[in-house]
Amino acid sequence: MINNPETGMTLIVKTITRLTVGLILLFGIYIILHGHLSPGGGFAGGVIVALSFVHLMLAFGKDVAVSRVSKNLASNLESIGAMMFLLVALLGFLRGSFFLNILAKGSPFNLFSAGTIPLSNIAIGIKVGVGLFAIFLALVVLERSK
Repeated sequence: MINNPETGMTLIVKTITRLTVGLILLFGIYIILHGHLSPGGGFAGGVIVALSFVHLMLAFGKDVAVSRVSKNLASNLESIGAMMFLLVALLGFLRGSFFLNILAKGSPFNLFSAGTIPLSNIAIGIKVGVGLFAIFLALVVLERSK
């Protein structure tokens, strides 16, 4: 399916996409995980993760991107992201305040130093990444049906 010359763009674009899409995805995950230490976070990282799948869709065609992330998987991941974000908020609520930090704080500039903020960033990153990819996919499907 990936080597189908009739769908997608030229061989050069497909080759560059094969080399870069993994790096873009990895960079998005890095932004999500280090959002409490540097500029970025769940939203910015989620957008970058979604763009890695949009990059696949533009280079190889809609069918390749859909084969990587199906409609059911996208729906389930988006729900998991929302439920995880709500769970982080409610666990703090059970301890006395909405979004109260229930995890121990570490030392400054350490990856595990921000309590529940990285958990919130992961949840937001999942929700935003899958949501933006689904929006782009819906736009592609609607454009082709006209």
